[in-house]
Amino acid sequence: MSLRSIGIVLFLILLPVRAYGAEPLTSLFLKEELLSTPVRIIIVLTILTFLPAILLTMTSFVRFVIVFSLLRNALGLQQTPPNQVIIGLSLFMTLFVMSPVFDKAYTQAFQPYREGKIGDYEALSRAILPFREFMLRQVDEKDLIVFVDMAGIKDVKGPEDIPTRVLIPAFLTGELKRAFEIGFILFIPFLVIDMVVASVLMSMGMLMLPPVLISLPFKLMLFVLVDGWTLLIGSMVRSFQI
Repeated sequence: MSLRSIGIVLFLILLPVRAYGAEPLTSLFLKEELLSTPVRIIIVLTILTFLPAILLTMTSFVRFVIVFSLLRNALGLQQTPPNQVIIGLSLFMTLFVMSPVFDKAYTQAFQPYREGKIGDYEALSRAILPFREFMLRQVDEKDLIVFVDMAGIKDVKGPEDIPTRVLIPAFLTGELKRAFEIGFILFIPFLVIDMVVASVLMSMGMLMLPPVLISLPFKLMLFVLVDGWTLLIGSMVRSFQI
């Protein structure tokens, strides 16, 4: 599926307020009898500006970008790899992980809508479902319960009763927690190297030499020898396929 199709799918999932229940207000904006064509175009273009927010909140992007940033800090590198590389790698890893979700939303929602088989509201409802299924697989039950209680929702019998506005923050909270857990594990071996190097320098009386400067080549060598990038990326991708 092309990037244009992904953008169309992301646009479709942005419109509904929730996946179930009453018809969302945004679907009313698309009806020709309520608004003229120029006004509808302005509304659509305005909504398109929120596509980056969708990428950040409903996909695996948050976990990737935080872990890669923590890895850079654990290695003791300030600007290597640069932010553009980290964001670019996180973006393409997100597209790799989310491609089945994009394909499912494209097949179930956009294609029938383009062929005139379904209407606006049904297309929007179908487009959001694959993303809800992805978030429900990754969300922590405790986080979900907390946000359901804060939203004041009663009688939740199943996933279909949880509004998307509640599911998204619960999913984001879980992603932040998992990213920090992975970052903690990444820090341990590099912290050990820093402690060993600092102890050796102190025993030799070389107090004026920064330990970080000496330990950096050893940390880089360790990360390269264990094929760290492949191990880290492979483990993170598999974590989304559970």
